[in-house]
Amino acid sequence: MYAFDIERPTRLTDAVKLLSDATDSQPLGGGQTLIPALKARLAAPERLVCLSAVDEIKGICTADDGALCIGGGTCHADVAAGAGAYPALASLAANIGDPAVRNRGTIGGSLANNDPSSCYPAAVLGSGATVVTTNRKIAADDFFEGMFTTSLEEGEIITEVRFPVPEKANYQKFEQPASRFALVGVFVAKYADGVRVAVTGASEDGVFRWSEAEAALSSDFSAGAVEGLSLSGDGMISDMHGSGDYRAHLVGVMTRRAVAAAG
Repeated sequence: MYAFDIERPTRLTDAVKLLSDATDSQPLGGGQTLIPALKARLAAPERLVCLSAVDEIKGICTADDGALCIGGGTCHADVAAGAGAYPALASLAANIGDPAVRNRGTIGGSLANNDPSSCYPAAVLGSGATVVTTNRKIAADDFFEGMFTTSLEEGEIITEVRFPVPEKANYQKFEQPASRFALVGVFVAKYADGVRVAVTGASEDGVFRWSEAEAALSSDFSAGAVEGLSLSGDGMISDMHGSGDYRAHLVGVMTRRAVAAAG
């Protein structure tokens, strides 16, 4: 590690002010992605603005339009316990990492860092959710811009994520045993106007929608509808845990399992 300052505001307005200072500052949620990045020198801010004491961005509620609203500072364990209106999302949160990770990591931090193997990006993109920040509302399709990259601007904080609740949904992931990150994870959600399929862990460009599977499942929501569909291994992550072709194959397997479980 290296020397840096840390601030721990208790109000959102104070956090925004600290991040807008001339000092090179970065928000810190639960630290489950950022702290390892600091250790590896992949990030080196002069100051961290810890959001763990900002209670106004925590909690879960249901909006008048039926959307499930989750505060950006809400930890994974609380999502698992409190997102009963969206069972697939609660199940996803309950299977992130281990108890220590689930009680520290936050949904806002996970989305802001956009780790290519994290689970929440698949849920947000697969649900067509809206990411609410201190400045604006961002549609899921406009939020993710590539591996570790989002449309967030400097000093912008995720305050809430709004999930439209689908008719059916499920998330399936093939875990890397040591890290428990998703080697490949697929989130499938069926809405009245169609099906969304989001894939995490596989692509060098980060989370993405599998449009071919979406079209097939919108016509026939069954595991058989995606039988025979396949993705190319080109552009997929290839490392010691699996080749690009292997990950492409797993996308199909996990999609069929998610559809079967949701149905």
